[in-house]
Parts: sequence; C-alpha cells; structure tokens
Amino acid sequence: MKTVKLSNKIGVMVDSLRLPLYEGLKVCRDMGADGVQIYAVEGEMAPENIDQASRKKLKSYLDSIGLEISALCGDLGGHGFQDAEQNPIKIEKSKRILDLAAELGTNTVTTHIGIIPEEQDSPIYEAMQTACEELAVYARSMNAYFAIETGPEPSARLKDFLDTLSTNGVSVNFDPANMVMVTGDDPAAGVRLLKDYIVHTHVKDGKRLKPADPRDVYGFLGYGGGTDHAKIAEMVASGEYFRELPLGKGNVDFEAYFNALNEINYQGYLTIEREVDQNPISDIAEAVGFIKSFR
Repeated sequence: MKTVKLSNKIGVMVDSLRLPLYEGLKVCRDMGADGVQIYAVEGEMAPENIDQASRKKLKSYLDSIGLEISALCGDLGGHGFQDAEQNPIKIEKSKRILDLAAELGTNTVTTHIGIIPEEQDSPIYEAMQTACEELAVYARSMNAYFAIETGPEPSARLKDFLDTLSTNGVSVNFDPANMVMVTGDDPAAGVRLLKDYIVHTHVKDGKRLKPADPRDVYGFLGYGGGTDHAKIAEMVASGEYFRELPLGKGNVDFEAYFNALNEINYQGYLTIEREVDQNPISDIAEAVGFIKSFR
C-alpha cells in the first residue's frame, strides 16, 4: 500500500516518444499528461529555427488540447560551461532558449553545466561560476530559472556551488535516477539538501551495476582522450556500469523520493524522461500510470 499521496502535475519529455512534435503532443495528452518538456537546442524547436508565427501556432495548439510546457530542455552538450572560451556563445544561446520558454508559457529551462570540480580555486570552477552567475541574473530578471540537472556530482557539492551565486536564477532540475546510477547519492537526502533550489523534477529509474567515474559518463574538460579513456567510456555507454529502467524496476525508492518532495512542499511538475529502444509510447504510458498510482 502506497503511503505517499501526490497532487503534482505530470509531465512527459515529448522527445522520448520519438514522434513528430505535434503528433507527440497529442499522444501525451491522450495518455493523461498535464504538460510536456521539449528539447529546444537543435532542430525545429531551436530558438533560431522557430519563427514568431510558429511560436504562436505551437502555443495555441497546446492551449487547445489542454497541455502546458513544464520546461524546455536547453542542454548544450559538450562540457557544459567548463570552457571559458566557449561560454559566451553558450550563454547567448541559453538566453535565447529562455526567451523562447517565456513566450511558450514556461519559466524553466533545464540544462547540464558540466561536472562541478571539487576544487573551488580551479579555472574550470571559476569559468562555470562566472557563466552561471550571468545566467542566474538574466533568468531572475524574467522571474525564470535555468535548472541544473542532478547527477554529475554529489548533491552537497551542487548546493555549495549554487550558494556562491547571487541569485537562485540558476536552480535545480532534480533527477533521482542519475544520482542512483552514477554518484550513488541518496535521492531523498538530496531533495532535502537542495530544497531551496528545486524548481523542476524528473521521474526516472535505474540501477547502478558497478561504480563509474562520473567523468567517463559526462566528460570533463581536459580529462581522458587516450585509448584507456575511450575504452572505459565505451563500456559505460554499453550499460555495463548502470542501466536506466522502467519506473519501479530500478533502485530509486519512489516512496522515499516522493515523500521528500512532499516534505519540502514541492508543487511543481513530475516529468517523465525515458530512453526507450522499443515501444516508447506504451512504456511512457505505463510511467504515467505509475505516478498516478500515488494520487
């Protein structure tokens, strides 16, 4: 018997369905989602590719079928904001994605910023801090957020980093499975630690099969590049170290995770993100049902 009762809206990462956008939106509506998260870095949803008429058309269609956008995904890849030379371009692109988000009715863009180093006096830490400070100030000027996805580093290190910024315009997109699969962190404890920063969440499950260096999973500026690193990275990608699984089949304790979210009075979206090779529609529909079973 489930002891946690949820009232949060349910979102779906529409790109996980591997359908054309408008078809995917209708499927999300039909499976009972309240909102969607949309990837907005490349392709038709990139801010430089979607003109004003297309933005209005999309917003109108979402309204007509009763869907909201929980967040846009603005993960620019590479090493996040670790490379000071590349950051001006990435910062500008991130701002344009946030502008698009605001036009479409959401105030949240999720992203990865790269693994935060332990050494706060390192050039990489400084580059990330400078970039995130600029993004945080811009976001708060719009009453919005860039939300860092959890997983690349322990939640305590992420909180220490966020505490150095002047505003919470850079906050947290909490993903419990990344923590379980990569760092071995406890999601419920992480929720309580990061409670002042959580503005969006993912509902995802997985299992850690054996320890992996986060740098082999997410990359790190100046790390690896040799034969041994390439071999390890290939093994990590193969599923030898961790595996994403359907909700309830992995090691995320959802009773504890949802209870922690209730404890901190989190009112935002629970958004399903799944990497599914076969039958994504049925798999994600089952995930929606899994969350609804806690209502």
